[in-house]
Amino acid sequence: MQQLSLPEVVEPPPLGGQLLKWIGSKYRVAGKIARHFPKDYEAFIEPFLGSGAMIATVAPERGLGGDRFGPLVEIWRTLVSEPETLKNWYAVRWHTIASKGKKEAYADCLASYNSRPNGADFVFLCRACYGGVVRFRKNDGFMSTPCGIHDPISPKSFSARVDAWHLRLRHCEFLQADYRELMQRAGPGDLVYCDPPYTHSQTILYGAQEFDLAELMEEIAMCKLRGARVALSIDGVKKSGADICQIEIPTGLFKQEILVDCGRSMLRRFQLEGRDAEDEVVADRLLLTF
Repeated sequence: MQQLSLPEVVEPPPLGGQLLKWIGSKYRVAGKIARHFPKDYEAFIEPFLGSGAMIATVAPERGLGGDRFGPLVEIWRTLVSEPETLKNWYAVRWHTIASKGKKEAYADCLASYNSRPNGADFVFLCRACYGGVVRFRKNDGFMSTPCGIHDPISPKSFSARVDAWHLRLRHCEFLQADYRELMQRAGPGDLVYCDPPYTHSQTILYGAQEFDLAELMEEIAMCKLRGARVALSIDGVKKSGADICQIEIPTGLFKQEILVDCGRSMLRRFQLEGRDAEDEVVADRLLLTF
């Protein structure tokens, strides 16, 4: 497998800022990654949607994004079909900060969400929670991330981001579905980008509890047999406590491997409760079947 390193100086993605705060978001490195994508694909498919940074950076003429998490998909569908509604969801909850204070406004929104999971509450929680670390308790499924230390962006700033992201995603469809279902839709000429949950010490996060890397590799192999091209972002070099994490990749599945520097680990900063995380550097491997 050919191994490459990406240059450090790249232009930021043309998105005007992240729409959602999301742990593991590729927003800051989306431009680096996208420059290695082919230009002649038929449809762009992203089965682990998360922050949507990659599909929005690519801005495909035919795009399909998905996730099994309903409230997240509700946000993306509303962005495409009713952007003013999405702006209003955020503004209504943001304005409660003035009367209640940030922590109480966040706590009320979190309680509302946990009583009935929905996109309207979740979009504010993503912007206001600690570092975009969306985690859920295993015993009852409740979101348990505390309020972040920074003030969430204003409705005016959020509205501008909605407009920018709507323009780039207006040709995309978003589905609530398991990643296998979306990948099985990929055919000849399509491009699939996979950014699955981190595989080491992240079982507290949404999506990581039941994820099986070996099953994903099987789906990638099937996509390749059908003539689709696949790009995979996966753990490369990362510290988890005292361990250096490395992932085994099936021989012959990918043609290229590129190391992408992702900076400091927000998850470890959260786990360390503000203590020094200088040594917690994350580097992803970008693996390409083409």
